Amino acid sequence: MVNSLILVGRLTKEIEIRETDSGKKVGTLSLAVPRSFKNSEGVYETDFINCTLWEEKAKVTKEYCEKGDIVGIRGRLQSKIVETEDGSKYFLEVVADRITFLTNKKQENVKNTDI
Repeated sequence: MVNSLILVGRLTKEIEIRETDSGKKVGTLSLAVPRSFKNSEGVYETDFINCTLWEEKAKVTKEYCEKGDIVGIRGRLQSKIVETEDGSKYFLEVVADRITFLTNKKQENVKNTDI
């Protein structure tokens, strides 16, 4: 069985980094990925996909990418259950194995844009 996907889209906001109880850094971002076809009204819809980056990937992405930059992400789909006040919620997220900075405002300072 294979759980692998590739996404290319724009960052919808700055990456948020936090530290877990065990001391690992984890970053979250939202990626706007336009669909490749038009809906019945002739409009391209966009999906907003939550992605998780760990340790060095999160740190470097935060350092070199801003809202609006285009990135490519190779990763895996993971289900997650989050306890909320109104009950548990189940959702899917993408865990990035690799991220490529395709366009960004700070790119001239990046030596290796594929992490």
